[in-house]
Amino acid sequence: MKRSLINSPYTFSLGMFAMMVPSQAFSSFYIFFYVDTLGLGIGLASLARTIFLIWDAVNNPLMGFWSDRTKTRFGRRRPWVFGAIPLFMLTFVLVFSPPAGLSQNGLFMWFVIALILYEAVATVLWVNYGALFPELFRGDRLRAKASAIQQGYQVVALLIGTALTPIIYDALGFSNMSIIYAVLFGVFMFLCMLHVQEQEENSAGNQLGLVEAFRHTLSNKKFWVFNISNSFAQTVNGLISSTIPFYAKYVLKIPGDQVSILLASVFVSVIPLVFVWYWMIRRMDGVKAWRLSLAVYAVSVIPLWFGFNLISGILAGIGVGFGLAGFLVTPAIVGGRIIDEDAQRTGQRREGIYTAVSGFITRSSGLISAVAFLIVSLVFGYESGDNPGSDPEATFRYLISVIPFGLLLLSFLLSFLTRIEFSTTTGGKHDHDATIDHQL
Repeated sequence: MKRSLINSPYTFSLGMFAMMVPSQAFSSFYIFFYVDTLGLGIGLASLARTIFLIWDAVNNPLMGFWSDRTKTRFGRRRPWVFGAIPLFMLTFVLVFSPPAGLSQNGLFMWFVIALILYEAVATVLWVNYGALFPELFRGDRLRAKASAIQQGYQVVALLIGTALTPIIYDALGFSNMSIIYAVLFGVFMFLCMLHVQEQEENSAGNQLGLVEAFRHTLSNKKFWVFNISNSFAQTVNGLISSTIPFYAKYVLKIPGDQVSILLASVFVSVIPLVFVWYWMIRRMDGVKAWRLSLAVYAVSVIPLWFGFNLISGILAGIGVGFGLAGFLVTPAIVGGRIIDEDAQRTGQRREGIYTAVSGFITRSSGLISAVAFLIVSLVFGYESGDNPGSDPEATFRYLISVIPFGLLLLSFLLSFLTRIEFSTTTGGKHDHDATIDHQL
C-alpha cells in the first residue's frame, strides 16, 4: 500500500462517495416510494419519520460518546466502521424491499422497523467517519482543501443517487436498485477504511465521563448557534431532494424519464462550483464564507417558483447548484475550529461526541422537513399519488421554493446570534500544510 494514499483526502473521500450514493437515494426517494408508489398515507408516513427521529435523538449522541472512549490497536473509529459495513448494506435493502400485498398498517409497520434499523447502522457510520475528518486534517487551509475534494466526491455521489436512481428503478425496480447501491457502498467504504491510519495520541489518556462530556459539549454557545443554523439549511437540502420528483411530475409536468435530467442540472453544476467556493474561502474568513453561503443559497431557491417546463427547471436547478456548493464546503471549516478550541480547553480530542451531537441537531432537520411537508400537503389537500388533491402544483411549488427560502433566511439570521471567533487566526492567512503529513 503506497504511503501517499494513507490519510490522503482522495482516498478518505471514497467514504463520502460510498455513503452518499445510497443515502441520497434514500433521502430523495423513500417518501416518494412509500407514499406515491406504494400508496402509504402521508399521515402515517409523517408519523414513521417522527419515530425515526426520536430514535435518532437517543442513539446519535451515545454513539459519539462510545466512539471517543473506544481504544483498540486499530484505532477508535475504524473498528466501528468495518463492523457496520455489512449491516448497512442489509438495512438499506430492507427499506426498499417491503413484501407485496401489505395493508396500510402492515406497510406502516415495515416502514417504521426498516427506518429504525437503517438509521441505527447509518449513525455508526456517519459519526465515526465524520469524527475522522477533523482528526486527520488539521488547520484551516488543509481542511478547506480536503473539504473541497470531499465535496467533489459527494457531488458525484449526489448525482448518481438522484439522477441515476430513477433510471435504475424504472428499469429494475426499487429493490434491485437498493441491492446495486448496497454493493457499491460496501466496495468503496472498505477501500476508504483500508487507507485510514488513526493517530494513537488522540485516544491517549482518560476520556471525560458521560455527564461531563455532554456538559462541555452542550455549554458551548458557538457550537449551538453554528449547528442550529445549519439544521435549517440542512432541512432545505433534504426538502429539495425529496420534493424534486413531485415537482417534476406536478409542476413541470415532465415524464418520469426526464427527472434524471432535471436532477443532473443541480448536481453537475455543483462540481465546478465547489472549487469556486474553495477559491473564495482561501481569501476570506471561514465564518464569513459560511454566512455568505447561507445567504446565496437562500436567493438561489427563488427561481424554482417560476419553473413551468423542463428547460426552466434546469435553469433554476443550476442556480440552486451554486448555493448548495457553498453550503457543502464551508461548514467543515467552522466545525473543525470549534472542535480544536474544545481540545485546547479540555486537553482531549472529542470529535466523536461533537460529530454525533452536531449530526443529531442537523439531522433533526428531517423532522422540520416532515412537518413542512405535512402542513403544506394538508393546506392544499395532497394525500398520496392515489389522491393528490385539487392543486398538487401549488403544493410542490411552495415546498420547493417558498419554504426553503424561509428556512434559509432563518438560518442566515440565526448565524449572527453570537460572535463566532477563535483564539487563533482563521481563514486562509496561515498555511498549516507544511506541518501535516498528508498527500494533497
